[in-house]
Amino acid sequence: MIRVALADDQALVRSGFAALLDAEDDISVVGSAADGFEAVRLARDTRPDVLLMDIRMPGLDGIAATREIAAARELAAVHVVILTTFGLDEYIFGALRAGAAGFLVKDTDAAELIRAVRVIASGDALLSPGVTRRLVEEFALRTRPAAAVAGVAELTSREREVVSLVAAGLSNEEIAARIYVSQSTVKTHVARAMTKVGARDRAQLVVVAYEAGLVRPGWAKAE
Repeated sequence: MIRVALADDQALVRSGFAALLDAEDDISVVGSAADGFEAVRLARDTRPDVLLMDIRMPGLDGIAATREIAAARELAAVHVVILTTFGLDEYIFGALRAGAAGFLVKDTDAAELIRAVRVIASGDALLSPGVTRRLVEEFALRTRPAAAVAGVAELTSREREVVSLVAAGLSNEEIAARIYVSQSTVKTHVARAMTKVGARDRAQLVVVAYEAGLVRPGWAKAE
């Protein structure tokens, strides 16, 4: 059973998402919050597999709440998915940097919402890789120039290559085909890279890749 919590200051959004998710046999909504402070308490009290988090909430916003959850070792298994609208895209990069595992547009259809929850609960990150990649590339351009990021110097040349391909939006299967290794080998490289740079998940690994200059904005899949 996938345990899901909801954090949004709009009661209608919370109830609508809860009704959709609770209708699934493998998903259970374990609680909801109306602001960031409640969201952090909810995460600590219920330890959900997935926490759908609105960005704009009173008191503590979604990014700050996500940062608190990501910083708590005991909440390492809680995967935060940011809820956003097209008008708030400028917050996405900050949310990923804070520790979010991905994002969803608020008006996503029911099937995509359910699929997204299952994907995140399985341990994957960065929903809709193509869209997310474009967002990260766009807003990475607005951040500071490439800088020394802790742990990056420890990456092997192969690990750097794999991290760059992850940041370009490729799946493990696609990376394996690109560099002629098995998927299990790719998973090993990804896991080791995450450990070395202190990344919580693949989403943060992408942020590290852009901040450290391992991949440049505009780098396409076909390159």
